[in-house]
Amino acid sequence: MANEVTPSTDKTPAETPETTTGGRIYRPLADIVETDEGVTLMLDMPGVAPDDVDITLEQRVLTIRGKVRATRPETLQLTHAEYGEGDFERAFTLSDDFDPEKIGASVSLGVLTVTLPRAPEAKPRKIAVTAA
Repeated sequence: MANEVTPSTDKTPAETPETTTGGRIYRPLADIVETDEGVTLMLDMPGVAPDDVDITLEQRVLTIRGKVRATRPETLQLTHAEYGEGDFERAFTLSDDFDPEKIGASVSLGVLTVTLPRAPEAKPRKIAVTAA
C-alpha cells in the first residue's frame, strides 16, 4: 500500500503559480492516513470556505486549491502583521488504485478532508487456505 499518494515536491519560484491579485500562494501542510478502504488527506487551509475550494483530478494528479477572502476591515490600518494572507495550492499524484467517481471532500474548522476510496479491484482480499 505504500506510495499510492505522492505529494508534489516544493516548487521553485519560476514554477510557482501566478495570481491575478498579486497575493501569495501557500502549500498547505497535509497528513495522509491509509487504510484497506482507501486514503484520507487532511490539509490545513485556515480561512477557506467550502465554496472557495477547487479540487480537480486530471491524469492521476489531484490538485487542491483554496481561496482565502480578505479578513482585514477596510476602515482599519494595519500596524503589524504576523499572518500572511494568501491562497493555498497543493498537488498529489495518485496511483490507479482509487475510484475517481467516489472521491469526496469536506471542510471543518480550517481543515480540508479529502477521502479517496479504493476501487473494488484494488482492495486487499483474504485468500482462504484449505487443508489438502
